[in-house]
Amino acid sequence: MPAETLEFEKPIAVLLKEIEALELLPPTDARQRQVELLRQRIESARADLYRSLTPWQRVQVARHPNRPGPEEFIARLFTGFVEIHGDRRFADDHAIMAGLAEYRGRPVLLIGHVKGSDTKEKIYRNFGYARPEGYRKALRAMRLAEKFRRPIIVFVDTPAAYPGIESEERGVAEAIAVNLRDMMLLDTPIVVIVSGEGGSGGALGIAIGDRVLMQEFAIYSVIPPEGCAAILWRDPAKKVEAAAALKLTAPDLLRAGIVDEIVPEPIGGAHTDPAAAARMVDDVLERVLIEVSALDSPARLEQRYEKFRNMGRLGVEFIDEG
Repeated sequence: MPAETLEFEKPIAVLLKEIEALELLPPTDARQRQVELLRQRIESARADLYRSLTPWQRVQVARHPNRPGPEEFIARLFTGFVEIHGDRRFADDHAIMAGLAEYRGRPVLLIGHVKGSDTKEKIYRNFGYARPEGYRKALRAMRLAEKFRRPIIVFVDTPAAYPGIESEERGVAEAIAVNLRDMMLLDTPIVVIVSGEGGSGGALGIAIGDRVLMQEFAIYSVIPPEGCAAILWRDPAKKVEAAAALKLTAPDLLRAGIVDEIVPEPIGGAHTDPAAAARMVDDVLERVLIEVSALDSPARLEQRYEKFRNMGRLGVEFIDEG
């Protein structure tokens, strides 16, 4: 199966192989028309598939290796990016990127998990698993943004915080807890975008904001489906059932009030057209940032507090659906 397709996209994989074979042959008008027809069939097949994805299929899309991360969004939507390194306590965690930039001529601070694209970079970025120093670096940068009245834009995409012994030794739980407390009180607009995997405390450690946006095929959960299945059923193979039970999809979380708005994605997911995905994020981000920035500080902080304070108070309708 071609690398750009997922397990459930077998019909699309067959069509892509046909296109690949045709493009190896000498070009003719007839072959070009045939390739164009195949591409139209792929688009139609993708549209049909993605209209009715199961929760587990959405997990697969959110984890796609070609899914655009903060680096792609920074390159397409922001200018003058200058990265900030280190937590001034221990080290620079490469799994979290922080830096100053401009968005539509306005100075902002950017924070985001980075998973890496190839094997070498994935190892360098620790596959997006942030250590305590990553959360402390993020908070140091956010305090700088508060000082200079820069709005903060956060891109969340991590399986979880790094669970290794050295992470525990350096206080990962405390680092996340401090971020939760201090982000609730930061006196500057904060917009969070769940762009891939929103995994547990690893995600929440930088995800307190005035508005929480979520891309259409991203996921956001207290635990990965495999971990949930191992705990509840003692069988990681039950990950499909766990994904459905966790209510981790964007529509589920919008109904529960965990996220404020869903950002549409191109047909087939953001990985099929990163440029279009960035434009869709841009459309929503510009509007939401204007709305949040228009609030005075006391009103904004009060709304932020109430937003997170009310989470977990689910209506009867949502509970019945489970």
